[in-house]
Amino acid sequence: MTSHRVLPREQARVREPVTAPRRRPVLDDTLTLLLDPYRFIGDRARRLGSDVFETRLLLQPTICMTGAQAAEVFYDPELFVRDGAAPRRLQATLFGRNGVQALDGETHRARKAMFMSLMGREGRDRLAELTGRRWRERIRAWQGMPRVVLYEEVSRLLCQAVCDWTGVPLPPARVPEVTATLQAAIEGAGGLGPRYLRGRYARIKGDLWLSGLIRFARDDPGRFAGTVTGLIAGYRDPDGTLLPARTAAVELHNVLRPTVAVARFVTFAAMALHAHPEYYERVREGDDQFVEHFVQEVRRFYPFFPFVAAKVAKPFTWNGEHFPQGRRALLDLYGTDHDPRLWDRPGEFRPERFAEWDGGEYDFVPQGGGDHYEGHRCPGEWITVDLMKLAVTALTRWMTYGVPAQDLRMPSWRAPAVPNSRFVIDQVEAV
Repeated sequence: MTSHRVLPREQARVREPVTAPRRRPVLDDTLTLLLDPYRFIGDRARRLGSDVFETRLLLQPTICMTGAQAAEVFYDPELFVRDGAAPRRLQATLFGRNGVQALDGETHRARKAMFMSLMGREGRDRLAELTGRRWRERIRAWQGMPRVVLYEEVSRLLCQAVCDWTGVPLPPARVPEVTATLQAAIEGAGGLGPRYLRGRYARIKGDLWLSGLIRFARDDPGRFAGTVTGLIAGYRDPDGTLLPARTAAVELHNVLRPTVAVARFVTFAAMALHAHPEYYERVREGDDQFVEHFVQEVRRFYPFFPFVAAKVAKPFTWNGEHFPQGRRALLDLYGTDHDPRLWDRPGEFRPERFAEWDGGEYDFVPQGGGDHYEGHRCPGEWITVDLMKLAVTALTRWMTYGVPAQDLRMPSWRAPAVPNSRFVIDQVEAV
């Protein structure tokens, strides 16, 4: 019997917006946030009866926001900027320095356009094709293994596929090492102590490796013509200058790392298939529209990243709260995706809800909100959906497997979240 428990359900209680937020005097809320990063903002907002409140984090005044209206304000480029918003620990692990996530204005739009040029149907189909091949290879290999830790195995196959797609040379012997480096950079973003230090070291190691590759690509552009590596190596900012090799490496890293991070969503999808056999059958039967809805509900329901940061660009007032220029603000992603004003019975896993979703930019924000081209929404979001749809197809149609007893709990303090067992399967057979 498998132990299956997700993070506790949101209280399905509609709260009405108010115009005058209440504050609770506090010296610093950093520890409270770290102990429950996914619910810190939403729970505090419910207790205060407001979608916005101010607290102190890392001893700095910080404004916290939740809900669709808050997201719309947060992604207004006239009101918020990203330059200097992310804490240094996130720059040192997750984002890297001078990457697209930290830019604003014309430089951001141009750099973002480069990333979005990779999101065309042809490029995405090519990545899906390469990933599908890696799935087939790994399924054959899993048949001879007594147990398979799905999260680890999917991380490796995604690492291979994205390196194939970007033109990054990756000998088979280096796959475990490179995957572990990318994983550590993701893990370090929400970690303390050794986990953070491993993430920081991994980011330095990865950027140095990719800096060398960028220099090699610039010395021999013909070899990387038509590849993502070649595109980034040859990219010029609006002022006409090539990116410094280290900055170009950060941007290449920002293609590889998020793709490997999709292994978390794949793991959550496997958990959902196991917990809801009725949905397993519908996915296996090949209802493409339902597969899309299933994948989107996985992204809404399960915890990925808890919030995103920005800085106030100019003073303004919203919902009774004054936003001073330069003040750091956090937008609650997980809480917005579980807001009972936006989602009926948000604590239930129900893919059918997406049959009625209108595709809003601010009510469904697992990877951020706003316009894909102009806002700061994750540029790889469409790739995430593509790879998740491919994964659930592989799990339901390309293989059969057993799910032994294991610990699928997710500690409330761990961000980004992953089940303790990393989802173990056995008795794998290719179909």
